[in-house]
Amino acid sequence: MFSLNSIPSTTSVLSAYTTFAASAVLIRTVVNEVQSMTSQLIPQQLQQKILSKIGTLFGNLNTSQMSLTIDEYHNGLILNEMFEASETYVRANISPSVDRLKVTKLPRENLLFSMNKDETIVDIFDGMHLFWKLICTENQKNGYSDDGLLVAEKVENRSFELVFNKTYKDKVLNSYLPYVLERSKSIKEENKVIKLYSLGNYLHENINLEHPSTFDTLAMDPEMKKELMDDLDRFLSRRTFYKTIGKAWKRGYLLYGPPGTGKSSLVAAMANYLKFDVYDLELSSLNSNTELRRSLVSTKNQSILVIEDIDCSIELQNREAAGGYNSQSQITLSGLLNFIDGLWSSCGDERIVVFTTNYKERLDPALLRPGRMDMHIHMSYCTFDGFKILASNYLGLRNHSKFSEIEKLITEVEATPAEIAEELMKSGGGDTVLAGLVVFLEKKKKEKVESNVGKEDEVKEENKEVDVKVGGQKQKLRRSKRKRGRKSRI
Repeated sequence: MFSLNSIPSTTSVLSAYTTFAASAVLIRTVVNEVQSMTSQLIPQQLQQKILSKIGTLFGNLNTSQMSLTIDEYHNGLILNEMFEASETYVRANISPSVDRLKVTKLPRENLLFSMNKDETIVDIFDGMHLFWKLICTENQKNGYSDDGLLVAEKVENRSFELVFNKTYKDKVLNSYLPYVLERSKSIKEENKVIKLYSLGNYLHENINLEHPSTFDTLAMDPEMKKELMDDLDRFLSRRTFYKTIGKAWKRGYLLYGPPGTGKSSLVAAMANYLKFDVYDLELSSLNSNTELRRSLVSTKNQSILVIEDIDCSIELQNREAAGGYNSQSQITLSGLLNFIDGLWSSCGDERIVVFTTNYKERLDPALLRPGRMDMHIHMSYCTFDGFKILASNYLGLRNHSKFSEIEKLITEVEATPAEIAEELMKSGGGDTVLAGLVVFLEKKKKEKVESNVGKEDEVKEENKEVDVKVGGQKQKLRRSKRKRGRKSRI
């Protein structure tokens, strides 16, 4: 039976409480001293090693822990900027306590260390201990081969798991993650390497873009070059302006002209000038508008999307003819236009779209209007200004006795910068190389004269009059061998 005599006295309760409180203070003091001594006696790398093992072994069992998952792609389509920032940040904070690392060596670059899958790395920020873990899984997605056959491809899905104490939730979300974003941005600026991506189907292969072309070395009309550079600078500075006027922050350029006039070199010069990654989109590798959208939304901000030879890379069905086709089984002009300036164009900021063609007149007028191809840049045959840039690049010459003769010849013939550069690359000193260039230009001039004479003879033959009898009387009749027929339009 319960008895009042069994209830401890107030004095006993206070005495027990005092003893417990004193013991708690003593334990806290001892723990703090141990932590202090540990920090002084045990190197931080070893501390991280111990914490990493503890986090791996007991992190999932500790109900006071919270984890964040950072997937590489949002909805499997759009690149997650937080994942990209986390990857850069973690790579820069790898400590020797990590057991396994991935090592990569690219041409003309130093060794690159990155986190291996299922490895845990500890970061300390403002008194918090945070555990980063890279998780990789594989699954299969259906794609299309070059022959148009349906094939299954293995796709790796990557994500980061960030584990920390629940009490630090607000600090992690409001301070730590923004810090990771800003720090990764600084790291990228310090070690910026421009990437070239092959974009098509599910394959997003990339290499470092090491093309040396710059605006200084580009054999291009100086006025057009300055106009383009000013346009690019103006575009970069107008983030708020584009948002104010309600337009997607993007810009379209059309580069047109004969083969060998430097269209690809200009794209590389733009990338090097802006420090933008380049995505080379091969339309012929895609089979539908859906695949086109999937590829384009996966591109990053601050990038250049290049569609070369748009007039012949794929036969785009125009909007009037599209009604008779299944829009999901092929790429249509409407599908391409919808991404350039339709609703899908708002998926991303600070993007540049570059189209190239050798024949501007073959393009559908719908592609050429402002908002799609905002600036048209004619890449012409080599001018004397362009030649002087090439002579400076290849021979280190800014003036020479042959320059006046070359200036006269170069205005009389159609020679591309690629042809001029090929002549300047030949062995020999400046005198020998320039003399060879003069011979080359004179030969082209002679071929041009002979070609014009041949065309005149052909016209005379086509317009030659013959005598025929009509009703017993002779009459003059002009004959023509010229073939008539409608031109097919691409």
